[in-house]
Amino acid sequence: MVNYCTFCWEKVVKFSIIDQINTPYKFMKRTKSSKRWLQEHFDDVYVKKAQVEGYRSRAVYKLKEVDEKESLLKPGMTVVDLGAAPGGWTQYVSERLQGRGRIVALDILPMDALPDVDFVLGDFREDEVLQELIDLIPEHSVDLILSDMAPNMSGTTAIDIPRAMYLVELAFDFAEKMLKPGGSMLIKIFHGAGFDELVKQARSSFEKVVIRKPSASRARSKETYLLAKGYNL
Repeated sequence: MVNYCTFCWEKVVKFSIIDQINTPYKFMKRTKSSKRWLQEHFDDVYVKKAQVEGYRSRAVYKLKEVDEKESLLKPGMTVVDLGAAPGGWTQYVSERLQGRGRIVALDILPMDALPDVDFVLGDFREDEVLQELIDLIPEHSVDLILSDMAPNMSGTTAIDIPRAMYLVELAFDFAEKMLKPGGSMLIKIFHGAGFDELVKQARSSFEKVVIRKPSASRARSKETYLLAKGYNL
């Protein structure tokens, strides 16, 4: 079983021993920043709520808020969750489908198993991994595609935003291949270069496109969520 508190800490302070030796000031600076992040993380109301309610991550409340407003999920659906680990969104989807339907989750990181969930471990950017995912589900058979994917952030906007938007483009291409007519997608998208073009592209393929900033999404984050409903095959 993954200790998700430990997982968060390891994810924040991960760096090489060589970096520590050769750049001690950088090491000290990064560690202090990591400690501040960790303190903020555990003081976060959604982190505490997730712990009490048994969810794997605070991110579940982003999906839950959108679902409650838009009625995205219901039993019998086929759902694909991209960037699923540690599994908060997948966990919520499983609850909402009540054992009726199909859930396929993918992430580059391992994820503890969930009932009735097929999990693909691998990098979504690699053709072999994408094909493994496609092999599990017939084309144009998916009701809902979720994507909370994001690259490792460097802190440099000029680098981070293009990397993030590349993942968005891949998720969008996957959605066009896999969604059934009338299907929907909810994908993390970042404000910056390429944002307007992707929204315009979505509006040409879906009946309804809106941008959501859930309450659980931190205010300082550039992330928002693009919700597109009513796919026109």
